[in-house]
Amino acid sequence: MQLSAGPRNLITDVAGVSVGHAQDPALASGVTAIVFDAPATASVDVRGGGPGVRETELLAPERTVSAIDALCLSGGSAFGLDAAAGVMAALAEQGRGFAVGPARVPIVPAAILFDLLNGGDKNWGRYPPYRELGFDAVRSAGQGFALGSVGAGLGAQTATLKGGLGSASAIMQPAGITIGALAAVNALGSATVGDGPHFWAAPFELGHEFGGLGPAKRIPPDAWFAAQKAVAGAHTTLALVATDACLTKAEAKAMASAANDGLARALLPCHTPLDGDIVFAVSTGHRQISDDRTAALAALGHVAALTLSRAVARGVYEAEGLPFAGALPSWKAKFGARAD
Repeated sequence: MQLSAGPRNLITDVAGVSVGHAQDPALASGVTAIVFDAPATASVDVRGGGPGVRETELLAPERTVSAIDALCLSGGSAFGLDAAAGVMAALAEQGRGFAVGPARVPIVPAAILFDLLNGGDKNWGRYPPYRELGFDAVRSAGQGFALGSVGAGLGAQTATLKGGLGSASAIMQPAGITIGALAAVNALGSATVGDGPHFWAAPFELGHEFGGLGPAKRIPPDAWFAAQKAVAGAHTTLALVATDACLTKAEAKAMASAANDGLARALLPCHTPLDGDIVFAVSTGHRQISDDRTAALAALGHVAALTLSRAVARGVYEAEGLPFAGALPSWKAKFGARAD
């Protein structure tokens, strides 16, 4: 098998996927909406000890609803779950949703990360602004979208550097199947080795998508234990892997589980009781997979994990620092666009 990045090196290289952001710089928080051209098969795998979610139970393979219209990732901790209502409103205006007689209900699972202590102005009054941000994120959705300090990644941080929103894609040859990943990185752990510029995900990098530095030549003993901002429930990486391969809900669940290993390859530590790590998996169903389905699914899960690792590193690499006192530096501010 050979892998190459798709033409955009974004999750939107998967046919039928669009992404939009909305954010408020003063708030230092935002929302990312992932919208599907047609209802898409989806499931989820939750590994972190402190998840904040909405409508994830219906993604279990045995549940009645077979497909979703969009996903919503948001800052704001539990307040950010309001963003899904805005995503639903935008989709309802388009006539999208699960048909229940004459009524249509847009199906929008959601997950949130904690960014309430990043220096932004969270004095929003009676109601948080996330519902409107969710609506605006859908209205801005398209094939091209920004990375770094945008959308759900605007206020994100890691243990040592500014976090952000990352994405990557891979085309599996000779099958021609595309896999894409997206991650909002607000981890308890670190994406880089110790105090240096090298990413834990460096072995999986395609080209120079996050600096092209390669793996660290030496890993100092203290790199295994990054400085931690250990506030219970304040750390989360929200992620999505998508493919154009036609999968069942049970198969999407298996892909989400395999892809979650990509977080562990890109962040140290990962899946802690203090994180709310979650990986959604989506199939848009545009391409049939081979007759040897078990082997094909094993390959899909493996490539999904590699692609998600790359998306995590890109989110940190592309991030820009927050303009608040005490904010963590961005990778580029600390190390330059490239480093030796």
